[in-house]
Amino acid sequence: MKSKIVAAAALAVVLFSCASKTVAVQTAPTEVAKTTVLSPELVEGKNLYENSCARCHQLYAPTAYSKENWQPILTRMQVKAHLDDVKMASISNYISSQL
Repeated sequence: MKSKIVAAAALAVVLFSCASKTVAVQTAPTEVAKTTVLSPELVEGKNLYENSCARCHQLYAPTAYSKENWQPILTRMQVKAHLDDVKMASISNYISSQL
């Protein structure tokens, strides 16, 4: 009798674990990404940002921080990435244009 109960319980576990699970997911309306045409100078800044900064860490979206918060970050990273003032200005202009 005990073995029948254990077998029935094991069978129930197997059947329930194999059952498909349906989860209702409520999604928020998606925002349409803004598309901007970048000037050649901003394209250069974007390329510098993507290629110089991504060598060491993940890239953060320009909108991840405010302009005031970006400034000390960029200053600190300029030294670490060995970027001259012209390249940093280009990166800074690109990031500012995206805010």
